[in-house]
Order: sequence, then C-alpha cells, then structure tokens
Amino acid sequence: MRVKQVVKLRDNWLAERLQSFRFIAFATVLCISLSAATVPAAENTQNVTLSEDDSSFILDNGLVTARIIKRSGTVSSLKYNGLELLAEGPGGAKGGYWSFVGRATPGPNHAASVRIDPAANGGERVEISCQATNDPQSPRSSVDTDLRYSLGRGEHWLYTYAVWNHKPGYPPISVGEARYCIKLNPDVFDYMTVDADRRRVMPTPYDWEHGAPLNLKEARRLTTGIHAGEAEHKYDYSAVLSETRAYGWSSSKSHVGLWIVNPSMEYIGGGPTKAELTGHLDVNPGALPTLLNMWLGSHYGGTALFVGEQEAWTKVIGPFLIYCNSAPSHEEMWQDARARASAESALWPYAWVADPNYPPASQRGSVSGQIAFHDPLSPGSIISNLWVGLTAPDYPGRSMFRGGFPPYVDWQRDSKFYQFWTRGDSQGHFTIRNIRPGAYTLHAIADGALGEFALTNIVIAAADAKPLGELQWTPMRFGRTVWEIGVPDRTAREFRHGDHYWQWGLYFDYPKEFPRDVNYIIGQSDWHRDWNYVQPPRIEDRNVPVVGEDDEQARPQPIRFGGRSVHSTTWSVTWTMPEAPHGKATLRLAFCGTHSGCNVEAFVNDKSIGETGTLPSTSAMQRDGIRAYWIEKDLGFDAAVLARGTNVLKLASRANSWSQGVMYDYLRLELDEPTAPPAHP
Repeated sequence: MRVKQVVKLRDNWLAERLQSFRFIAFATVLCISLSAATVPAAENTQNVTLSEDDSSFILDNGLVTARIIKRSGTVSSLKYNGLELLAEGPGGAKGGYWSFVGRATPGPNHAASVRIDPAANGGERVEISCQATNDPQSPRSSVDTDLRYSLGRGEHWLYTYAVWNHKPGYPPISVGEARYCIKLNPDVFDYMTVDADRRRVMPTPYDWEHGAPLNLKEARRLTTGIHAGEAEHKYDYSAVLSETRAYGWSSSKSHVGLWIVNPSMEYIGGGPTKAELTGHLDVNPGALPTLLNMWLGSHYGGTALFVGEQEAWTKVIGPFLIYCNSAPSHEEMWQDARARASAESALWPYAWVADPNYPPASQRGSVSGQIAFHDPLSPGSIISNLWVGLTAPDYPGRSMFRGGFPPYVDWQRDSKFYQFWTRGDSQGHFTIRNIRPGAYTLHAIADGALGEFALTNIVIAAADAKPLGELQWTPMRFGRTVWEIGVPDRTAREFRHGDHYWQWGLYFDYPKEFPRDVNYIIGQSDWHRDWNYVQPPRIEDRNVPVVGEDDEQARPQPIRFGGRSVHSTTWSVTWTMPEAPHGKATLRLAFCGTHSGCNVEAFVNDKSIGETGTLPSTSAMQRDGIRAYWIEKDLGFDAAVLARGTNVLKLASRANSWSQGVMYDYLRLELDEPTAPPAHP
C-alpha cells in the first residue's frame, strides 16, 4: 500500500505541495513471487565472459550483461538478470555515456582494447578500454580520452572510469561541466531516491511533456498524472555529493534499482560542500529517467576546468559503480545501495586497477592530527561537522571565471586536481587516508566557525604516514561580537524555508510573506522564522494561473516579466547599544548564494558603510538551493557611526533581474574599541 504524505499550500498562487518530495512511504508486507529479474544476485557466481564484434564488446557474468560500443565507449545495453535497464530511442539505445560541455574535443583516432581478459584469470574479471587519441604529429584535439568498464564475478554492478590526458602542445581545455549520464528504461523505472527527504514516485515522461512552461526551461507545471498542479524542476533533486554517495531510480513493478555509487570523492571537484545535479526527468524530447554523476559542474558557482596549451595534465575520474539491485521495496533497494557505497569505500583504491596514474594503496599516504579551535573573543564557542581536507594550493584562474569570483581557483572551484577530505570527530581528531603523493594545502571548515583553517606546504610521499599533531585554529577576528544572525555553516538552512528549500518558486512568495521586507530585531526576532533563506527582488505582476487537481486540462502561460515587475529590496537589522561606542566596527557578511550582478550596499543609521562589490554568479536561488560558492565580505567603518540606544543596519540589494537573489550564511557585527575612550577637548 502506498502512503502519500503531501501538504498542499492553500490560497497560494503557486498551489505547491510543500512536502511533495517528502517521504512517500511504502508501508507493507508485499507478497511477491520473485521473477528472474529479482533473483538474489549474490547467489550467482558464474564466470565472467567477454565477446566482441567489430563494433562492440559484450561483458557478461550471469547477473549483468553490458554491451559497450567500441568507438564511443557508450553502454548501449545493460541487462540485469535479463531485464533491459536502459532506454531505447530513435537510432538505438541512448544508454550510458560520458559527456562534457565546453572545449575538450577528444582525439580523432579511435581504438579499443581488452585490459583484463577473463580467459586469462579463470573468469574472475574483465576490463575493456575505448580510446580517442590525438595525432601525435599534428595534435588538433585538446584531450586524449580512455573510457573503461569492468565487471567481476558475482558483481551485480558495472565499474566505469575515464582517463583524460592533455600533453604539452595540445589545444587548451576549457570545460564547465563533465559527467557520466545514464538514460533509463521508462517502462521499468518510476521511482527516484536522492536522500531521505526526496524520494517518490516520479511524474511520467508524458506528464512532463504535457506540462505548462514556467520561468525556466527546466521547470514546468504538471497538468496530468498524480502530481498534477505541482511544479517539476530538475534542480529540486540537486544534492551535496559528499553526503549523497548512492542515489538512483527503482521500479515499483519489477522491483529492480539502478544507482550511481561513488566509492571515493577524490575525483569529484568542489570539495565536501559541492552541490550538483543527481537525477531527474530529461528536459529533452522523450523526458527519459536520467542519472548523472557530475564530476565537474559549474552549477551553484561550482567547478570549472582550464588546462593551458603547454601544460601536461592527466586525471583519472572514477572508478565508480553503475549499481543494479533488487528487493521487495524501494527503501530496501536504496539502503542496499548505500551499504554498497560504504563497502566500496573500504576497498578504495581498487587493487584490480592497473594504471600508472592510479596509485595503489601501497603507494598512497596518510595524514593525521587534531584541529584545536579557540576563539579568544568567544571562549565558549563550539564547532561541529568538522571537515578536514588536502587539496591543491590555490592557483590563478583563467577565462572561465565570470565577474565576482576571486582571481584564483580555490578548493571550492577546483576540479583540475584531486581532493582528499574526511570528517573529524567531536574532539577535532582526523585521519585522511589514501592520499596520492604530491604537495597540498590542508583546509578545515566547520559549523560554528566563520572562515576556514589552512596550512600550506604539506608534502605527501609514497607510503608516507604524516602526523601533524595539534593544529591551533584561531579564527580571524576584528573585535568582540555585538550581535550575530544565523550559524556559520556555509548554508542558509537555519533560516525560513531552509528546511524545505527544494521547491520551485519559493522566491515568488516573498512579497506575501514579507510585505515590508525583512525587519529583524536583535534579541526579539527568530532567524528561523523572521530571516528569509534568500533576499530576492520583489517580483510582481506574475502571470501563472493555478492548476488545480480538478482542472488537469488547463494550460497556464509562462511567467512574463515587465520592467516594473522587479523591485530591489532592503532588509533591516535593529539593535540597541548601552553606550555610544568608539574605535572601529566591522560588519562581516558571509554569502552562500548570489547571482550575476548582485551587489549589496550596507547603511548604518542611514550612512553608507560600503558595499560588497560584484558577487559571484551561482544561480542558487533559481536552482532552488540553499548553498553555493561561499564567500565573505567584510565592511569596516568608524564606530562613531553607531549611537547609544537604537541603531539600524540596512542591507540594500539592488536588482534589475528577477534572478538576483542573495543568500546569507551568517552576519556578525564586531567592535574593536581602544581600552580608553578618546579624549574630548
């Protein structure tokens, strides 16, 4: 029996079901006579076989059968216990394939080979390779690619990984997005799971293709099916990849699942805070169920890749799993995929991968230590959710950077090199394992700490176990805290809507929820309720008729924006001071989401104290997020601007586009006063 938990927002022009992603539970004792597609995979230990013809390889172990096109490295067919899991389309199967957006043309010379022959190892494992390489005498392409797949005995999953290689003299690489894509069989898969809050029976391809357009090409108001009246937006399924190691689709009728499982994050750019797409209905014709593994993604102000013409650069992406399973319920299949992710992490790096660019465990190092956090001006401060990582040192950016980003590539933007992160315990102890030899910068971030800790020149040699001891983290301070709003955690999750942000169009509710903008009173207001997750423009004159469940044939028109429909907003913070201060004050503004052209000017008691300048373009608001590229802006000013009694800070976000929303992670006013007040004549 399916139990649907949906909360509909009444009297709201969006007519959204605020909880449409929240747990659709399948409560149940299912009496199922398992078909061949649901035979427990672990019972089959048939030898792995490899067959091939001029155009393709076929890998088979009795559980999984995969056909791989030699020229492109595309998985054109993936069968699990005989059931086809991939989509069929005009011209053949759409399948699973590597793709990118930008300038990284693979070489024109194609070849295919067998790296591990099961005939030589008793049917234990097979690995094949599909290469696209440059003409060494006249290189006109920017990258050599080697796309590989492997299947072992008893494994109900297919490993895939890619090797990108750029040699000096190749044209430069400039890529904004790169991923592995899977288009799934729509006759099999109907349910998608991202995390505990977002798992449900999905709209059908028919529902998407007959939906009404909204303000973004990726968003439509559904007019048919069980989700009629709701907005469907592929970015509502974005997730922080470090927290989402297994996600995918499953089948209500066939009781099979297909999942992306990442055993490591070393090859995924952007570090532990990186949010990216996971899966959705394809927005292209056909609206097929889709899975993505975004190892490089520009969404949310994320990663980009630039390799200069004279650089020598190689990166191994993966291996990761295309994981197939079966169980009576969606919940069981998801939990099984999560358990597999944990098991594979313990096996990393894989012993079966033989490549000079993929060091085995014996050639990797480790780092251990303890982060000791101490804020002298707030001695009771406690940090949590500690992440410690080794990354490449910051390096100069290139043309891929748009306005607002720093002129260097930090770990939040880097996908060119490898990153190694781990969680510290409650006392700050950490151990980072399986580090490739190289020179790194050590970083630490934590909830409750504004900014980050960094230690440069960490050199890891092969098989090196490096103890760093106790590392003192004293956060940057300009003075004592006068007041603060929020929690420094690089997200807007503690603010209004921060616990259910994955809803298209929440920014349109702002004029109703805050008719006079945000007016926050220190000591009285509650930031969970009174501080919105985003400071959007005031968007009016919208034209989006509500589609009710009883009016499935209505076809609302797209949102239209006129010059008068977008208005800038100004938020205020009010507080009192017992005495008129002196010295220097600093307003510290931490942003976790902004957009092209965003710039906030601050006024204290109606006197400007400065502005942030152009902030990074991350599209966090319109992509229904609460976190993106994080940046801090500090505005120092003469404390004489402050007065005894009531003081008012105003934050003016001037907008000329509906998309210019600003997300605050945290705000703090600090005051540095001399020990003695200034002398008065």
